[in-house]
Amino acid sequence: MVASPRWRTELQALEPAQWPAYLHEHSGLPGPRANTALVAAVATLAGAEVIDLLLADAQEYTAMCAAAALGRRSEDPRARERARLLARDQRWRVREGVAIGLQLLADEAPAALAPTVLAWADDPDPLVQRAAAAAVCEPRLLRTAEAAALAVEVCRRCTAGLLRVPAHERRDRDVRTLRQALGYCWSVAVAADPEPGLAAFRALGSTDPDVAWIRTQNLRKKRLARLV
Repeated sequence: MVASPRWRTELQALEPAQWPAYLHEHSGLPGPRANTALVAAVATLAGAEVIDLLLADAQEYTAMCAAAALGRRSEDPRARERARLLARDQRWRVREGVAIGLQLLADEAPAALAPTVLAWADDPDPLVQRAAAAAVCEPRLLRTAEAAALAVEVCRRCTAGLLRVPAHERRDRDVRTLRQALGYCWSVAVAADPEPGLAAFRALGSTDPDVAWIRTQNLRKKRLARLV
């Protein structure tokens, strides 16, 4: 994802206190699609003061932008922990902001993504696991065997995390959100490097009903269906 020069130029001309109002004006909301190009511009430009102002604003779009900025800075332990907390937010756009930020980090420094997504894939919170899978399972990031292997490993760990959830808790909304993400993330990871990816995917088995659902959903994706 590339930040539009227009948004970067206009943001750089603003004082920090002006950013929230500017973002509300150009958010694309209310509407079906938020302005993600602007989110990317904020993620690349926002410093600590702006991030704090956006979080204090407490609106969904400004929180999404702050989440992206923190995700992009997740090599820093404090930013990573703040991003992890936002990955658990009940507002889906805020959670998506975290994933966008992590992807922007990987665009600039591919190796920097691995420590965060591997740790988050083992997190007990299903929404944090979901953020790891959503961040790494992005086709533009999976251009090497190493990157594809990372995506498969994150999917494997997140699926194992889902299996550890007791059956009576599987209908919890956050668990369902993780399951839904795994319903497409596996296909992205496998398609990036099919031979090892398919081996890991087939090793999932199908006796657990949620894993069976994940397998079925991924097999419906054209990128995976043509490989099996």
